[in-house]
Amino acid sequence: MSSEFLPTSGPGTVVCEPSTRPETVEAEALVVFLAEGGVGAGSAAPLDAATGGLLTRLAAAGELSGRRYECVPLLAAPGVRAGQLLVVGVGKREDVTAGVLYRAAATAARHLAGRPRGRVAFVADGSWTTTQVEQAVAGAAVGMVGQDLYRAERKRTRFGTTIWIAAPAEAVERGALIADGVNLTRRLVNMAPDDIYPQSFADECATIAGRTGLDIEIWDEDRLVRERCNAILAVGRGSSRPPRLVLLRHRGAGRTGPGRSPAAAAPPLALVGKGVTFDSGGLSLKPSEGMLTMKCDMSGAAAVLAAAATIASLELPLDVTVGIGLVENMTGPAAYKLGDVITARSGTTIEVHNTDAEGRIVLADVLDVIRGEKPARIVDLATLTGACVVALGQDVAGLFTNDQACCDAVAAAAREVGEPVWQLPMFPDYDEQIKSEVADIKNVGDGRWGGAITAAKFLERFVGGIPWTHVDIAGPAFSEKSRPWTDGGASGCMVRTLVELARA
Repeated sequence: MSSEFLPTSGPGTVVCEPSTRPETVEAEALVVFLAEGGVGAGSAAPLDAATGGLLTRLAAAGELSGRRYECVPLLAAPGVRAGQLLVVGVGKREDVTAGVLYRAAATAARHLAGRPRGRVAFVADGSWTTTQVEQAVAGAAVGMVGQDLYRAERKRTRFGTTIWIAAPAEAVERGALIADGVNLTRRLVNMAPDDIYPQSFADECATIAGRTGLDIEIWDEDRLVRERCNAILAVGRGSSRPPRLVLLRHRGAGRTGPGRSPAAAAPPLALVGKGVTFDSGGLSLKPSEGMLTMKCDMSGAAAVLAAAATIASLELPLDVTVGIGLVENMTGPAAYKLGDVITARSGTTIEVHNTDAEGRIVLADVLDVIRGEKPARIVDLATLTGACVVALGQDVAGLFTNDQACCDAVAAAAREVGEPVWQLPMFPDYDEQIKSEVADIKNVGDGRWGGAITAAKFLERFVGGIPWTHVDIAGPAFSEKSRPWTDGGASGCMVRTLVELARA
């Protein structure tokens, strides 16, 4: 099976050989997952037998521990046809989750992708759930892809063929499509800001929509004026590249899936993404060290685009609408200013106290457009606040909601696939902090405290009471350093969660 919608960034061919004995596979490398103290159990047991107890002897000598993400390569292992047997640890067996397997598979793939390889095989464990298989497959396909889009000599090389042994074919296929979505997000976010800007991002959306069957509308500057999207237009005024708003629709409610009928289709879901393709801070200019990675400020937009493409490719039986607001926040002669009052599409007036709090202004209009679609619930993704990173660190996304059931569904989906999230409060007292003396609201709270929450309270004003959850991904969306399971740069976070949310 080859990638269906990510021809420029996906892995090579992914094949499933569910009944093949792992020691007989012809491959350059064979990856086996090992739990702590688990040499004689799971997928490691037959390979230990095939190698004449080699794994047992190495474990007794302390060379194999099964600790999470520990990679131990064994070259020319006896009894195994593959040129290399790579043992990757997953920690204690009782603590193995889909998220652990995603990272373990990605760690192994990243380890092997340092040079070109034609065939690499992974051995699934018979105890894994379907979701765990899917996430392991996705992790392997993500781990072999680096952030080196512009290097003449790549640090990571995708495998020609990835073979999954002892894994259900349907789960392998779904995992590969989920990986396509994550890698699409990573590619878009890692692109240079001179290459990805409002119009070129909209063009990417059109290409992806054409490949996956999504319906698409692209609102240009004239349409934004006619639609009274003054908030988006205000933020985009400082750039020579005008803003865009993209609407994507997956019409899947009439489709059937395993055990489902059209009547059982899930209610509509709306996804909204912040797409600031570069954020200089505007007239509230960022310092150089804070501006360097601001190509990542469209991570929310990239994630919801990728989630929609994956949902369409999986042919999930529900309707999904996606809204993406695309701007550059620059300092040109027409840039919006501190003290300006903007009348958003909803009619709400916004006093500007900081032009670097622009994402919420953009989302004000996008949320109002999506509200008109009357979805059952809305989930928005945005690299919105540094305050959320201060609160939760770089690995955890913040959740904010006006409806606990909606938030619980997002959190459950995140737990299922292993993406860490944490809910923060939305007490009514925070509303007082965004009240303005001259307009309905202002775009920052009072002082520096609780900034992630006051930003969420700002967004809440534009959802019209529809059940809504805001996901602040400012921390996990982009890493300035590599991890064992991924190169630095874009992570593609929350794509897997949104796909799982749609499936659930």
